Amino acid sequence: MRSSKGSLPVYLQIAETLVRDITAGRLIDGEKLPPEREMASTLGIAVGTLRKTLAELHNRGLLKRIQGSGNYICAITDPKSVYSMFRLELITGGGFPTADVLSVSRQTKPHDIPSFGSSEEGHRIRRLRRIGGKAAAIEEIWLDGSYIEQVAAEELSESLYLYYRTRLGLWIAKAEDHIDLGHVPDWSPDAFGPRCGDAVPHVLRISYSHDGATAEISHTWYDQSVARYVNRLR
Repeated sequence: MRSSKGSLPVYLQIAETLVRDITAGRLIDGEKLPPEREMASTLGIAVGTLRKTLAELHNRGLLKRIQGSGNYICAITDPKSVYSMFRLELITGGGFPTADVLSVSRQTKPHDIPSFGSSEEGHRIRRLRRIGGKAAAIEEIWLDGSYIEQVAAEELSESLYLYYRTRLGLWIAKAEDHIDLGHVPDWSPDAFGPRCGDAVPHVLRISYSHDGATAEISHTWYDQSVARYVNRLR
């Protein structure tokens, strides 16, 4: 596994994957992880990278290390994941989310999305979303133009919320999802399975900043043969 520009470091990618497994219940409280060398081999990473991953999980309170015994999962209600609001996972469960940026542009906000923000313009970001390497969804995200003059595609993290936080000082505090049946738009890339005009599940998300302002509107169309929408309540 390699980390490209704009991606999370490999050790954090592995950490986020394990966090998703914990929150989904595939790794349970008190479960013992395999020995480090065995686990690193299974994940295809160096032992040193794995140890950084385990240190990250330990710092978040998700791992208990017992000298001479091993590493044990601690399931907590708030794992502090950068993907805590990401609701798609593979049909088989889990999967680390990545994204290919298709285009970024500053435009006048369209009339067919809910009114949001203070600017008449917004940054339109279109992406192909992969989960576990599989093309699972396409996204069109509109960020209010007041937060930054221009968004550079090469600076975008796979987690936009992380990019907002670290580059713009913007925290997405909550989001509201509306799920219905949509149709694949004409800009969809060939890598996305469903064709233009096909009916697929669609999620309209309204995202709110830490000060209560509506900061972002997004559309997600996903391939139901690859992914599912999951919202686990605790």
